[in-house]
Amino acid sequence: MGKVLIIGAGGVATVAAHKVAQNPDVFTEIMIASRTQSKCDAIVKAIGNPNIKTAKVDADSVEELVKLMSEYKPDIVMNLALPYQDLTIMEACLQTGCNYLDTANYEPKDVAHFEYSWQWAFKERFEQAGLTAILGCGFDPGVSGVYTAYAAKHHFDEIQYLDIVDCNAGNHHKAFATNFNPEINIREITQKGQYYENGEWIETEPMEIHKPLTYPNIGPRESYLLHHEELESLVKNYPTIKRARFWMTFGQQYLTYLDVIQNIGMSRIDEVTVDAPLADGTGTAKVKIVPLQFLKLTLPNPQDLGENYEGETSIGCRIRGLKDGKEQTYYVYNNCSHHEAFLETGMQGVSYTTGVPAMIGAMMFLKGLWKKPGVWNVEDFDPDPFMEQLNCQGLPWHEVFNEDLEL
Repeated sequence: MGKVLIIGAGGVATVAAHKVAQNPDVFTEIMIASRTQSKCDAIVKAIGNPNIKTAKVDADSVEELVKLMSEYKPDIVMNLALPYQDLTIMEACLQTGCNYLDTANYEPKDVAHFEYSWQWAFKERFEQAGLTAILGCGFDPGVSGVYTAYAAKHHFDEIQYLDIVDCNAGNHHKAFATNFNPEINIREITQKGQYYENGEWIETEPMEIHKPLTYPNIGPRESYLLHHEELESLVKNYPTIKRARFWMTFGQQYLTYLDVIQNIGMSRIDEVTVDAPLADGTGTAKVKIVPLQFLKLTLPNPQDLGENYEGETSIGCRIRGLKDGKEQTYYVYNNCSHHEAFLETGMQGVSYTTGVPAMIGAMMFLKGLWKKPGVWNVEDFDPDPFMEQLNCQGLPWHEVFNEDLEL
């Protein structure tokens, strides 16, 4: 049905590639490209499909991306690289007539800040080119938006209160590790929190607001209010929302290590100058490094966590609003086993819950179900076929009506 180019070779790209290869009726040709081609080759070997092509590309270079896309001519590009590279990949797609999908919104390297404005600014150009760009098609953002759209379509006349809740109750048996790119992860959770209420964005100190929430099959876990990108598009697309928040769980050991990392300056994203020994041992040279990027090199690779990862994730939307003039509550969620994710794809559950929806989004496009010129968030499309595929592709969802949301 279509050719797909996957850019990236990390945990999410690995899962997405496995799932793409499992659906050959939709994805007729596959290429995986990243800065290190050997990583792409390793994914192909793990999948066991020699027909998957690989390539080397620097996703920071529009020129290199344009060359690769012009030669391969994909129907859709799945950007599973880093959020820093969203704009270069979108630009290359426009120059080569390729459709686009990603899982996280753009973030500049020099500022720990993310919002959709940079990518929404491409809307008119994608419309004029007749190309589709699908933003934030992971789990959160991604499935969280589809869940909300499904609730609005089937269960509510008016959504008033939305809480996205994300629990990782797994144990990877490491003293400290992040479940996706350490640099992006630490930048995200050390930012100030933010939530939406009564038409205004309210800022909080990092981790200032927290409370225990009960997760299905897991139990109570302390959950912390964070700023998260999908809130920005959801309150725009559902103007009846009075309050929207995002919550994520963290264990105390993780938070203790994170506190130390911040206090000793290792979460800094500005450059510092250090004396580095020369290879020949004759002295030292002044070298500039970014502390957080250096820390990333010393931490466990998220791709290597899966084998011993126990427990599960639980991610969902807790919604309160009106249906036929009466208030009701609705909780839709998925629980994902780290071990089962590893057995299927070699990756842990956090990568799995992001990579599977990315594949489904590309599938929706290639089937013509999510296809319209412009730049769109997932809730701008029909949620029903996506929700159906979640059940088919390894992320089954469950519904709870009119029980205490704890929020």
